[in-house]
Amino acid sequence: MGKRSEFKRIERDFYPTPWKAVEPLVSHLPEEFAFAEPCGGDGALVDHIETLIDGAWCSWVSDIEPQKKGIHTKHFRDLSEHEFLEADYIITNPPWDRKLLHRMIDHFSPMKPTWLLFDAEWPNTMQSIPYMEKCKKIVSVGRVMWFGGTSGKDSCAWYLFHDTPKVTPTEYWGRAPKKVANLEKFL
Repeated sequence: MGKRSEFKRIERDFYPTPWKAVEPLVSHLPEEFAFAEPCGGDGALVDHIETLIDGAWCSWVSDIEPQKKGIHTKHFRDLSEHEFLEADYIITNPPWDRKLLHRMIDHFSPMKPTWLLFDAEWPNTMQSIPYMEKCKKIVSVGRVMWFGGTSGKDSCAWYLFHDTPKVTPTEYWGRAPKKVANLEKFL
């Protein structure tokens, strides 16, 4: 999964989205909204969002190889604005393969504001330069338990992309501790 991982990469990057990876995104979403999930896998991300936000509902969910009944079988390239008509956002945990990831940014961001979950190192790379104009917000997640109860070796973040004129710099939201004893010693 990550660049320093000892795990063999799972075909099509099918890694169910952990609950802890979704929690940091919640405060950046409205109380009521519809969303589309084009890399639905087993539906974990949809379930987490609908559980964490009472007014959230998934208007479309698909995957190239669905792992749960009720998820449409469709490649992201075949999705159009038609599937996303009712959605306010596209929210997904896409494959982290750069060729696919960059194509998804190009494909989805003109249609709807698009939240993607992937590695936090990406904005520091040269390959991110053509996409940063579309990047409106970055929300740090940190490391999470992805598979087998082990922590990932790479930190991750949520990225909000949209093809609208950029008038302000990309917002960055770092990790805020819920409660840290003796916080002043870290400041």
